[in-house]
Amino acid sequence: MAKRIDVSGLNVYYGDFLAVEDVSMTIEPRAVTAFIGSSGCGKSTFLRTLNRMHEVAPNARVDGKVMLDDLDIYAPEVDPVAVRREIGMVFQQPNPFPTMSIYDNVIAGSKLNNQRMSKSNADDIVERALRDANLWDEVKDRLAKPGSGLSGGQQQRLCIARAVAVQPEVLLMDEPCSALDPISTLAIEDLIASLKENYTICIVTHNMQQAARVSDQTAFFNLAGTGQPGRLIEMGETNKIFTKPDKKETENYITGRFG
Repeated sequence: MAKRIDVSGLNVYYGDFLAVEDVSMTIEPRAVTAFIGSSGCGKSTFLRTLNRMHEVAPNARVDGKVMLDDLDIYAPEVDPVAVRREIGMVFQQPNPFPTMSIYDNVIAGSKLNNQRMSKSNADDIVERALRDANLWDEVKDRLAKPGSGLSGGQQQRLCIARAVAVQPEVLLMDEPCSALDPISTLAIEDLIASLKENYTICIVTHNMQQAARVSDQTAFFNLAGTGQPGRLIEMGETNKIFTKPDKKETENYITGRFG
């Protein structure tokens, strides 16, 4: 598990509008890469191109390349659904399936991939995923209860369990803590630190302290100008980006002079 992503010359369009321009970067395996930048600068849009989730928007397209190890995820013969099995996603708002039990929420993706799964195999997957999401001890006695009955922080960890149950190579997280209280946020941050032992993780966050706490690499995005596309300004080791960035634009954002 855990694969490297190499992005080269990526442009993201919605119809004729160029949303993100000419991004190239390497996302290392078994590490956390944070995407920071002001609202509307394209970081969430870019994140979604890494597993082709942006394609659910009408008229969305890209040019350039995204390589998952040796696989070109935009090659014509590559199935987007297969890409999303390899590259899981956790969204800003916790979104457990409301009518499903905790157990069925976790196993949903695995059942789609393997219709003939035995009960004992399913039980093993559910326990492993909930343990990976640091949620097992809190829910093991109420697996048949609805996932929607959990607290916000628990629901988000349930969504992470659902994502890791299918054993992807990469986890994308789009502001996974923005709807959570500080204690739940800390639980998710601790979870990210433990998950990176087995996964490549990318996280979009507005919280610069969070980026500094959880990430190994940080990428700073910004708009080229009003109505202009978002672009990658600078990327590097998190400590360097936050203490001695190469670009003045990055320094101005980090120090709160704009954004």
